[in-house]
Amino acid sequence: MNPLVLALQNDFRVLLVVHVMADLIKAPELKERMKKIPEWEFEKKHIERTFEFDDFADAIDFVNAVSEVAEEEEHHPDIDIRYNKVKLLLSTHSKGGLTELDFALAERIDTLSE
Repeated sequence: MNPLVLALQNDFRVLLVVHVMADLIKAPELKERMKKIPEWEFEKKHIERTFEFDDFADAIDFVNAVSEVAEEEEHHPDIDIRYNKVKLLLSTHSKGGLTELDFALAERIDTLSE
């Protein structure tokens, strides 16, 4: 989950992590959300994108970068690696479809491939 961090200050700084609850995104909003990530494809209950690299090593470097972002977001994509191609699928499995978590992670992943 994507944590919202609130800083409380007294004599010392305390960080409180509050997890944001994710609700399924409704069909009309899905269209708008997809405009922000045009390289991704919408399927029934997930979004997906295939990235292509020069070679296997570059593909693995990208997957490692995705894993770091996914750990930070506490939201993990399904990953399929085929030599120099990496296919990512995003869905909030616990909700049975797409939530803000999926779109936020897709936007962060897009910055890795630029």
